[in-house]
Amino acid sequence: MQVYKFGGASVKDAQSVRNVFSILEKTEKKDILIVISAMGKTTNALEEVVESYFKDKNSSEQSLQKVKDFHYTIIDELFKDKNHPVYWKIDGLFGEITSFIDRNKSPQHSFVYDQIVGFGELLSTTIISHYLNDKGIRNIWLDGRNLVRTNSNYREAEIDWEETKRNICDSIKPSLMYITQGFIGSDSNYFTTTLGREGSDYSAAIFAYCLQAESVTIWKDVAGVLNADPRYFKQTRLLEKIPYQEAIELAFYGASVIHPKTLQPLQKMEIPLNVRSFLNPEAKGSSVCKINELTPKIACYIRKQNQHLLSLSSLDFSFIGEENIGFIFNLLATYQIKVSLLQNSAISFNICIEDKFKNLHFLLEKLREKFKVECIENVILYTIRHSSNEDSFEFLDDQKEILLEQFALNTLQKIVRE
Repeated sequence: MQVYKFGGASVKDAQSVRNVFSILEKTEKKDILIVISAMGKTTNALEEVVESYFKDKNSSEQSLQKVKDFHYTIIDELFKDKNHPVYWKIDGLFGEITSFIDRNKSPQHSFVYDQIVGFGELLSTTIISHYLNDKGIRNIWLDGRNLVRTNSNYREAEIDWEETKRNICDSIKPSLMYITQGFIGSDSNYFTTTLGREGSDYSAAIFAYCLQAESVTIWKDVAGVLNADPRYFKQTRLLEKIPYQEAIELAFYGASVIHPKTLQPLQKMEIPLNVRSFLNPEAKGSSVCKINELTPKIACYIRKQNQHLLSLSSLDFSFIGEENIGFIFNLLATYQIKVSLLQNSAISFNICIEDKFKNLHFLLEKLREKFKVECIENVILYTIRHSSNEDSFEFLDDQKEILLEQFALNTLQKIVRE
C-alpha cells in the first residue's frame, strides 16, 4: 500500500482537482490510500464561522455562506450535470454544520471548533472522490472519523493507536484505491476531534504506520524539502535525502514543509516519506528515509515567527531548581503552550514559547504568583543547523535587536525583535 497526501494548496480550485486526477492517472490504480486536506483556505474560513458563532450566533450563517459559495463554485465547474449526487451529498454536509450550530449547547470553544472546522476535509474528499469516479479512477470514500480514534483533547487530540490500527486494518484492503480525510478523527463518544493545525500530514503517517505502507508521498507546491524557506531566504537548495532524526529536528525547530508529529510513526516502521511537487510531478523531490547523513550536507535555515520570550527569576533571588522548573512545565502543559527554546542559569530561566491557543495571559498570571516575569511578545526565532560559523547569521539586518543567543553542537539559534 502507498499513501498519498494532497494538501489544501493542491486542491484549492477546480483546475487543481483536475491536476490531482492527472497525477493519479499516471499511477497504479490500486493499493493506494489518498489523504486529502480541506480545499484552499477552507480551514481559515471555517475558523471564522466558529468565531462568528461565539460573537453572534446569528452571524455565523453569513460566514458559512462564504464557505458554501466557494465549494459550490468548484462543484459547478467540475460537474456539468446539476442533478449529480455530489450536490445532495454536499448539501447534507452543510446541513450538518447548520444543525450543529442550531442545537449545540456546549460553551467549550475547542469542542465547537472541532465539530465545525472538521467539515472542511469531509467536503473536499466528497467532491474529489465523486470527480475521480466520474473520470474512471474508481475509489472508495472512507469517513476518517470512523477509523482514527483519539482522546477528547479537542484541537490537539492524541491517538488511540490500538483501536485506530484495528479500525484501519479492518476497513482497508489491498488492491483497491481509497480516499479519506486528513486532520480529523473521533473520540469515544464519536464527537469529531482534530489533530492540530496542519495535521493532515500526521494523518497520512498514521494510516501508513497502521497499514505498514511501502511509502508516504506528500504533494506540495514546492520542489521538496528545501534548506530554507524561499519567502525569507535567498538561494535555497533542495535537500534530496534526509535522515529521519534530522527531519524531526528540522520540524521541531519550525521547518514548515513537514508536520512535527508526522515523522515519528514513519521512523518506527522505517517507511520513507517523499515530498514532491504537484506543480512538477515528474521531478523526484525529497525523501526522508533511513540514511545516516543529510544529502547534500549543507546548512539549513529556519525562521519561526509568532514566538514569545519569557524571562523568569525568583522573587527572593534563590536558585531556580528542579521543583521550580517542574512547576513551570506543568503550567506550560496545562495551557497547551509549546516550548521552542530554553536557557537557564542559577537564578533565571528563559523560555521561548508558541501560544497556539491564546493562553499566554493565563500563563503569565500564574507565573507571576511565584516569579518575577518579563515577557517580550511576537519575537522571531532563527535556527541554523549544520553551521558553526557565526557569519551564517549575516542575513540578519543590523537594525534587528538580538535578545538571546544559543550555540550548541550543529545548531545555532538567535531570538530577534524586528
